[in-house]
Amino acid sequence: MESIIQGFQLFQKGGAVMYLLLACSLFVVYIGAERSIFYQHMDAGKDFANQFYTQMKLHRYDQARQLAAGAEGGLPTIINEIFQGEGGTDVRAYMEMQSGIFVSKLRSRLYYLSVIVTLAPILGLLGTISGMIRAFSILNVQSGQAVAITGGVGEALIATAFGLCVAVLALVVHSYFTQRLDRIITDMEMCFSALETMPVKAGQ
Repeated sequence: MESIIQGFQLFQKGGAVMYLLLACSLFVVYIGAERSIFYQHMDAGKDFANQFYTQMKLHRYDQARQLAAGAEGGLPTIINEIFQGEGGTDVRAYMEMQSGIFVSKLRSRLYYLSVIVTLAPILGLLGTISGMIRAFSILNVQSGQAVAITGGVGEALIATAFGLCVAVLALVVHSYFTQRLDRIITDMEMCFSALETMPVKAGQ
């Protein structure tokens, strides 16, 4: 309990900018949780892409169709639509359109993380500068004021430290989902390349 009180007091010493940084950190956590749930439902997994590609290359179109029908995620959904003939005769154009929509949904909200990665250290620096201005605003040189100045500078650095922590958190979350997005795109390209070699009658 005492450590919680000390942490709250330390937080307040950082100034008003600490509340903005706290809002940024909560927003990062929200985006991470929301994207995690979304990716869990939309990502079919690496195993699906490898198995589907293998079945298509072996010309086992019925097995590939069954594999896509039994899987969940954005990629199997697009493949099922192609097998059902929703793409028409121009399968390539349909795949490009649907994959673009799918990737756009996956990238949604990731931009905010990259903004926070840049914004959080700047907010922390702003809090530090404002704190140092207050610390050095003591103009009358009297005994004990040197301690007051150094103490004020120490408190001002709290905002910078907290801002860097928020930026690191946002960077980790952003990097994780960016890497996962790249893998999904690679899986899509692999599966779509196999679909392009499929005879038209096999997709009907």
